Amino acid sequence: CIRDRSGSAYAKHPSKDRTGGDAEMKENILEIRHLSKTFGDHEVLKDIDFTVHSGDVTSIIGASGSGKSTLLRCVNLLETPTSGQVLFHGQDVTAAGNNPNAYRAKVGMVFQSFNLFNNMTVLKNCMVGQMKVLKKSKAEAEENALRYLEQVGMDPYVNAKPRQLSGGMQQRVAIARALAMEPEVLLFDEPTSALDPEMVGEVLAVMRDLAQNGMTMLVVTHEMAFARDVSSQVVFMADGVICEQGDPQQVFTSPSQPRTREFLARFMAR
Repeated sequence: CIRDRSGSAYAKHPSKDRTGGDAEMKENILEIRHLSKTFGDHEVLKDIDFTVHSGDVTSIIGASGSGKSTLLRCVNLLETPTSGQVLFHGQDVTAAGNNPNAYRAKVGMVFQSFNLFNNMTVLKNCMVGQMKVLKKSKAEAEENALRYLEQVGMDPYVNAKPRQLSGGMQQRVAIARALAMEPEVLLFDEPTSALDPEMVGEVLAVMRDLAQNGMTMLVVTHEMAFARDVSSQVVFMADGVICEQGDPQQVFTSPSQPRTREFLARFMAR
């Protein structure tokens, strides 16, 4: 049995078809095509190619330094790919003249370090982006923020400042803030890696609920139980390339590549 650091096990993603029968019917929301990224002489990403379908949860796993977080930052255009394309509903968002802010409003991101505004209350953290980017009124932004804070169980803390909250609580606020922008896709960059073990489960539970409600998610994670049991697709990376990708059960129970088997062996119960 594989379990996350909190000891929690997870129900299977109820909406996914493990036979692949429905995959062709789903809309392609994100398509990563032959994407590469170089810093100086170091090629961090090499010819990355995969598709994210509507309603799916794609988990990216691999050892530290394999390029996972850089890939996510390229997908969200926080880093500019050296070559290749990121297609959103078939449109190349890396092309000249594209508005990255308009794209990011549809593709939200949750960081491992929360990135909350420490001088703002929980409620205002979840309102400011709506008002500045989406041009919503204060009343509408507040109503929206309260709805998503309630969804992640943080509505009792609307007047608290981030420093008054635990790490798990801050990350749940960060998820509510991203949801309040009503994105089509949520990107998660190791959302539990900065948390104490006892706080990991509460964040993963929120993510599991989002998956069950059909949120399209691209998740960089070291939580193997989540990747195996909640994902629709698993992508295993090593040294900047995709070594293996496919259905979670296939990847976890009968991986085809030796490097995948070696990596997963460290997470298997003895």
